[in-house]
Amino acid sequence: MPPRKNISDFSPQLTRAEEEVMQILWKIEKGMVHDLLKKFPESKPAYNTVSTIVRILEQKGFVGHKAYGRTHEYFPVISKSDYTKSYFRNFVTNYFGNSYKSLASFFATEGKLSMKELGDIQKIIHKEIKKQKGGKQ
Repeated sequence: MPPRKNISDFSPQLTRAEEEVMQILWKIEKGMVHDLLKKFPESKPAYNTVSTIVRILEQKGFVGHKAYGRTHEYFPVISKSDYTKSYFRNFVTNYFGNSYKSLASFFATEGKLSMKELGDIQKIIHKEIKKQKGGKQ
C-alpha cells in the first residue's frame, strides 16, 4: 500500500489499543509483530491481539506492510504529526465549538497552566502574530 498523501483519506478514530500500537510503530518506524510486542510495557498483550490490531490499523489506512513470504513487516502510512493535527482539530471542534480561544480559556481558568506556561504561550502568540504580519511589528 503506497503512503497516503492526504490525511482526510483515512478514518481518524483510533481505539486506545490501536493508538498504543501506532505509538510504537511511529517510534520504531517499521517492524514485525514480535518487534512491536518487545516495545510494550510489562503485562504485554498476546501476539494474536497485536496481530489483529495491526490488521485493523491496515484496514483503516494507518499501516502498510511489506510481505516476506508469510511474514509481514508493518510500517506507519500516516505520520504521527499528521495524526496529531487531525486528532487535535477534531478535539477542538467536538469539545470547544471549533474555538481555540475557548480551549485556551478552559486551561487558563481551570488552573492547569502555570504562570511560566502562560508566559511561554504569550511569547508563541506574539511570534506567530509577527510571522503572519510578514515580520513587521
